[in-house]
Parts: sequence; structure tokens; C-alpha cells
Amino acid sequence: MAKAIRLGTDIPSTVRNPVIGVFSPCDPRIDKPSRQRAANIIKMAADIIADGVKLVDGSPVKVVYSDVLIDGEKQADVVARQFEQAGVNVLVAVPDTWAFPQPSLISFIQQFPKDTPLNMTCGNSGPKPGVVYVHACSGAVSQYGKLIHINVGTWPDTGMNPVMTKSTADALIDWCYAAITYQGLKGRRVVVFGHDSMGMETALAHIIPTRNTFGIEITRLDMKLLADMLNKGAYDKKELKELRAWLDKLVGKRIELRNKADDERFNQSLAMYLICRDLMKELNAVGGGFMSQLEWGSDLRGIPLPVADVMESLFNSTFDHNGSKPPLPYATEADVQGLLTMLFFTHLTGGNPPLFMDFRKVWEPWEIKALAKKLKIKTTGKSLWEKRGFVDGDNSGSASFDWAAKPGASVKQIMSKVSFPLADEGYFPGMGNSVTFVSPGGIEGIAGRMAYSANKNIFSLIWDEATTVELPAKLAKAVCQTSTATWPHTFVVPKYATMGEYKQFAPANHFHMTWGLKPARLEYWMDMTNVLSVTPWQQRPAYIEGVDRPKPLLQLINGE
Repeated sequence: MAKAIRLGTDIPSTVRNPVIGVFSPCDPRIDKPSRQRAANIIKMAADIIADGVKLVDGSPVKVVYSDVLIDGEKQADVVARQFEQAGVNVLVAVPDTWAFPQPSLISFIQQFPKDTPLNMTCGNSGPKPGVVYVHACSGAVSQYGKLIHINVGTWPDTGMNPVMTKSTADALIDWCYAAITYQGLKGRRVVVFGHDSMGMETALAHIIPTRNTFGIEITRLDMKLLADMLNKGAYDKKELKELRAWLDKLVGKRIELRNKADDERFNQSLAMYLICRDLMKELNAVGGGFMSQLEWGSDLRGIPLPVADVMESLFNSTFDHNGSKPPLPYATEADVQGLLTMLFFTHLTGGNPPLFMDFRKVWEPWEIKALAKKLKIKTTGKSLWEKRGFVDGDNSGSASFDWAAKPGASVKQIMSKVSFPLADEGYFPGMGNSVTFVSPGGIEGIAGRMAYSANKNIFSLIWDEATTVELPAKLAKAVCQTSTATWPHTFVVPKYATMGEYKQFAPANHFHMTWGLKPARLEYWMDMTNVLSVTPWQQRPAYIEGVDRPKPLLQLINGE
């Protein structure tokens, strides 16, 4: 009589990371050297991916490959079992020859869930045309409704060990980042304290759509738990002293403290970081958010507590008192759609720090020039901010410390630009300290914001390439004074949107930016998640070769 098998309990509570499997179909009729060349290409592609793609914590993604060429159904089963045992959930095919789609690729991919990301990368070769096979497969797979991305690139037509060109490799790596973000965040969770802050509908936690679209769970905790743990001292007192000493050393007198009460409130805000960090670690969380207003720090019917600004900035930064760490995207005001935006941007870049901003004051070119003239600041008309204007991205919380300096700066250089002024007592009677700095110019990435449509039950992303600009010191100070000078400021210029378009089409009062994010990488991910790409900028072409990903055939034949 057969018996069930009891599983052990000594398995650690770890998460499942994505695994990329590289393989190739092949024509069983071709000569032995061509088959060996096909096997060599599999290893070449796998090594390129392994070297070029990393997880959000900086570790390499797991890449496996099989040099069993899939000639037909039998080999399809063999490689499928190999990949199954290795935990593969991202598929990359690199065919170099013609083959027959149904016995090879289709028999293979049908053994994986339909939403498993699939990429076919090939050279544009003539001798034994893998490119012809790729087009045949793309058409066949798309017609039965499965998403497939093809990357018709270049590698030498001859030779036993061809190497794909850099542009081909870059496109493959961009796709892999999208695929591991899509697969790696499934089943993960974010932890949000409180409900939607101040009744801001654009910040709502759309729990069921988020679960169904991204596979992400939203763990909701009440702010009372954090208040209770703070009052109980449920944190490591020794570590709190270490964190405080680290900030005292790096920031020093730029931590504004008037008296002992201010000092204690600052320590409380640091304790909040330790408490929330430990809670999120316990829950294997990939991100979080904190409601704050109004109940936590502003409602005088209760007991107002210190603001969470320093805590939020620490989470979004690539370092803390313990050294380097992956940023843990964290949204002020429990802005879940903002959190999701930052979460996806951070994972798509392999761990670059996110920036949370108010979509504050839009400075059109005429207006910033008028202010410069009023301040008697000479202008040339040549600088980007004079030509296009900019948005003053300015918010009290969630600004990663990294954005106080350019990418690659040391912790000491970054923190030398950061100050912690006292919070505005009118808005935040619980007091505590804000975070402030002005970002340098020349940081490039993508700025954008998620939105949700109840009518269509679909998420969208309004986005544009963007860069930061640096203003003359006197002008920058005046700009900061027009909003809230004691909060972080980043002057953002979109690449294609005019200021008129930018301020009319903003989907919420917050927007977000991550450096190093490329359009193609973002677009591949939107294809996989069925997130609608929204770029209503008249100056932006529908497709920019070498920048955008080629639109998948599935969308074209669906009329999308």
C-alpha cells in the first residue's frame, strides 16, 4: 500500500527567487558541427545573462541552461524536467537553426504555466536560419494567445563560438530584468501601516486588483501596533544608540534639536525604523508604507507622535548604520500606488534607490526666467531648465538619502548634503525631524506614477524619461522657498512632456523617479503585467528604435 510522505520542518522561511532557463530548439537533420555550434550559443547566452542581471540585493540571478537540443517531443520533455527540477520560471530560447515549432518549442513551453515569460533571441543569420524559426514560433504562439517577445539581433553567421553583439545582449538583459521583476515579486508582500492617508483616493490599496495583476499581497497593520511597540521599547536599545551615533557622526549639527524633548523625539523616530525593519523582515516583505497623517502625528484629539521622515528615507536608501543594503521601497502617507511604482522601478534596475516626491510646483520656462530676472541672475537661454522648465519634486517623507548626491557617491559624500530640520509644528504637532537636501543635476532615469481604473479594471503607468537639473544657488533657494524649504527638493525635467502636458496629465499628487531605468526594460515589464503604458506627450514618437522594445506580435494582432 502506497503511503504519503511527510515533509520535514527544517526548511528555512526563505522566498523563491526567479530562475532563468536558457535552451534551444534545433532541426534534427542538420550536421554535427552545426549542432555543436547551437549548443555553444546556448552557453554563450546563459553566461551573458548571468553576468549582466542581478537581483535587487545585488546578488546574481540564478541562470541554468540545457545543451540538450530540442529536436522534438522527447527532448522537449527532457529539458522541461531539467528546468522543473532547477525551479526555472523564466524561459530564454536562442535558436540558431530552423526547426519545427509544434514538436519543439510549443511542446516544451506547454509544460509551463501560460504566463511564464518567454523570450526568443536569435542572430539574423542565413545559413541555417534560426531567424525564420523565430518568426514562425512568434506567429504560432501569439495566435493562440500567449505573450512572446522576440529579439532579432546579431551574431556571426559562421564559426563555432559566435558572440552576440552588445546591442543584442543589452536587449536580452533588459528583457530578463523585466521577467525576473514580474516573476520575482509574485507571492511577495508589502506591509502598510494604517489606511489611505487623509482620504487620498489615488493612494488607495486596491487589494484584489493588486493581487490579481501582480501577485503581490498587501499586509495591513494598524498604526496602534507601531505605537504600542514604540511605547513598550520593543527594539534593540543598543542598536538604537549605534544608529544615533552613526547619524550624529555624519550629520552632526545639521540635526536641529532645541532641547531634551526634541532629542527624545528624534530617538523615537529612529526606533520606529528599527521596529518596522524587524517587522518587515519577519514577514519577508519587499516594501512598505506608513499612513502618518492625520492620526499619528497631527490629530490633537490623540497623542501626536514624531514624524516618520527619517525612517522612510532610511528604508529607501542603499545604506544605513549597518552598511550597504538593498533599498526597501517605502511610501509616505501609505500611498500604495506610489509604493508599487517605486517597487517595480527598483527591481527593474537591480536595486537603484527610489525617490518619492510631491508633484509640487511646475515651473514653466517663462515663470522660472521671470524669477531669475527678478533676482538679477544672469541667464544664457541655453540651460535645460530655461528651455523646458521643471517640476519641483518636494515631499516631507520617503526621499532616499542617495538622491542627495550623484550615483556612485560615498555615504560620507551623500550625508554631507543632508540635514534634519525640525518638522513644521502647525502641520505636525507631534514634531520630530524632517529630511532635507537638494538633488544635484544630471541624474537620468524614468519618472512616473501608477494609476488604477475601476471602469476597466486595469493599472496604467504614466511615465517619461527624465533628468534632474541644477539651478544657480540663489535661484534654487528661492524655488525651495516657494514650497516647503525644509523638505527634499529634486528639480525634474521630462524628456518629451512639455510643462503644460506634465501638469495636466499628472495622475496623482505624488510621482516617483529611479535612476538608470531604461524605457525598453519598463515596456517589457508592462507587456508581461498588462499594465497600460501612458505617454501622452506630443513630442514622443510611438516607437524609438534602440530605445523602446519592439511591440510584441500578440498586441499587434489584437489591435492594441
